[in-house]
Amino acid sequence: MTITLNRRAFCGGLAGAAIARPAWAATDPLIAQKASVQLAPEGYPATPVWSYGGSIPGPLIRVPQGGRVTRRLVNDLEVPTSVHWHGIRIDNAMDGVAGLTQDAVPPGETFDYDFAVPDAGTYWYHAHTNSMEQVARGLSGVLIVDEATPPDVDRDEVLMLDDWLLDPDTGSFVEPFTHPMMMSHGGRTGNLIGVNGQYAYRMQAETGERLRLRLINAANARIFGLKLDGMTGWTVALDGMPLDTPEKVSGEIVLAPAQRVDLIVDITATDGPAGLLMSLDGDTWEALVDVSITGTRPPRDTAPAPLPANPNTALPDLSQARALDMVMEGGAMAGMDSALFQGDRLDFRALIDRGQFWALAGQAGLSETPFAELSRGEVVRVRLDNRTAFPHGMHLHGMHFREVRADGAMGPLRDTILSIPNTPLEIAFTADNPGKWLLHCHMLAHAASGMTTWINVS
Repeated sequence: MTITLNRRAFCGGLAGAAIARPAWAATDPLIAQKASVQLAPEGYPATPVWSYGGSIPGPLIRVPQGGRVTRRLVNDLEVPTSVHWHGIRIDNAMDGVAGLTQDAVPPGETFDYDFAVPDAGTYWYHAHTNSMEQVARGLSGVLIVDEATPPDVDRDEVLMLDDWLLDPDTGSFVEPFTHPMMMSHGGRTGNLIGVNGQYAYRMQAETGERLRLRLINAANARIFGLKLDGMTGWTVALDGMPLDTPEKVSGEIVLAPAQRVDLIVDITATDGPAGLLMSLDGDTWEALVDVSITGTRPPRDTAPAPLPANPNTALPDLSQARALDMVMEGGAMAGMDSALFQGDRLDFRALIDRGQFWALAGQAGLSETPFAELSRGEVVRVRLDNRTAFPHGMHLHGMHFREVRADGAMGPLRDTILSIPNTPLEIAFTADNPGKWLLHCHMLAHAASGMTTWINVS
């Protein structure tokens, strides 16, 4: 039985010569394993989780721009798994999508991930085999690619936002993960919210201190509405990609599942309170990160400089762009007449019987043929037509895109964008990375029940 609680209520022997060692042997393995973690406040039971290395989130992986990530995945779980490196312009064979770019790694087996990281920024990694359940159980972590010249800040802080749907009596995750209500509505939303695997996350800072805050939304479905308290800030990057000019934070920060935002903030509070606040109901705000003031230092008197640009900043040439339409259908309160599923056209009732509630461009779930066959270097415009009753965080693997605004201007580079019902949205990108690339909703229940497709770049 699902128990509905809000955050406040819940609180009431590899040997041999060095020259012969493969690249992955020089780093710690990434072990997918069961563990017990105290996600809920003290006094509540610990939670049995699936994790990388026994912690939530998994180990922080940090490499310099232009370097390589080399990790051997060791699957100590009882189910197959794989790892997707979210937001990286990666070699297709390393993208980690079971059934598309690799076979899932069976229990007791391993897989060696080894790839270059061309772009500095804030990224993350997570399971991409039955990802709705495996990510919800804890299989995610942070990947940071450092700029050669870091920004002028006093500290660099990673804040991975997540939520968990727990039974407060046992501490266990509420099951089943494929409950039809979650699949057909907004997705699996937790009753406990935390940062970096902790319910009540706290930081210390000094008045006048300048911090870089890397915010990552690792939740299955929750859209975070955030604002700053006791600090002023600038947005300097979205989804890892630097903005041309830092933008002053003046209102609510909206962070959809899988999105990231890099902020540079100056602490202005002198004796508290300060923190990152989360929107609850209406105008009610609650501290997601509490900041304790421990001292004072001279403040900076200038806005932060832009982060160094990544090498993929060229605007796509829309004059010769190929136009594609992607109609998004299904779900509760909207439905759809029919869609293709495993080669057959089925009506909505038949699709529901097979666990499929959503469709992209008339297709429910992955098909043998891609949504689009693209030539390398081809420019594409995709119009996302959200005919459902719910928002969707659409994520493209392997490449970045820009929103094409109503006046023809293009927005900043992103890999995940929030589509609002009945609101026109168009994205454009250059298909410059060969391979089979997933395009799906990152409300992972939606992806698991139909809202997943792919493109092929050759």
